[in-house]
Amino acid sequence: MRNIRRERTLKLLSVISVLILGLAFVIRFGGPGILRLYVESGMGDCRKSPVLCVRPQTEIVNPLINEEYLSGLLSYRLPQMEISLPRDFKVVKELVTKVYYKKRKDKNTGSVAYLLYQNPGFFVTAFPQVKGYGIKNDYEFIRRVMYARNEDIKNISDAFFIIMKGIFTPDIGRKGNIKIASFSIADKKGFITYNLDSAGNYFDCNMFNSQGDFFKVYLRDKNASIDMDKLAAIIASIKKI
Repeated sequence: MRNIRRERTLKLLSVISVLILGLAFVIRFGGPGILRLYVESGMGDCRKSPVLCVRPQTEIVNPLINEEYLSGLLSYRLPQMEISLPRDFKVVKELVTKVYYKKRKDKNTGSVAYLLYQNPGFFVTAFPQVKGYGIKNDYEFIRRVMYARNEDIKNISDAFFIIMKGIFTPDIGRKGNIKIASFSIADKKGFITYNLDSAGNYFDCNMFNSQGDFFKVYLRDKNASIDMDKLAAIIASIKKI
């Protein structure tokens, strides 16, 4: 099973490498305008994929944690991480694969939490070319992804991070109210892409602890029971084990 998962991860990385080779060809012969059209033809424009045109606008710094809410959550221990979540959520441990990040026929129609862990240095090791873009660590990698926007594409590095944003952002709900916030909560820092909607709340949290461990927590809250304060409590509960 581990070999199968490794093969899926390598397959995703190889697909991304092919896309980057295509970018190099386009930028050489077409210029920034054609490069942007190339990316939008594959990843979508602002109308089709609004998250590609959104960047962090707010910052959340050490909010007060609702300990009473936190005490009522159910603790889950998975390989390499622990987290507390509402009792009505189904929990799924995920991997970096094309199957996860692209929309799929999801049998989980209720509230669900998808959890992903990666060792320190995963992204800069998987994509060594980013060192040439001035990226020194995984946090800088994710930060560049979160700030990437279609309208800012001018060169191959801009296009690379837009592609990463499109691939690594799961379904974030109905279009029109998608936002991104940076945060520092307890010993973790990162970014939350979220959509608070009457049809359900969606949260895609990408974060690192002080040791550089990466956690991705994607919550599809069909009952709209989680707000930003309750999300902070959930993030505070995350631990590396």
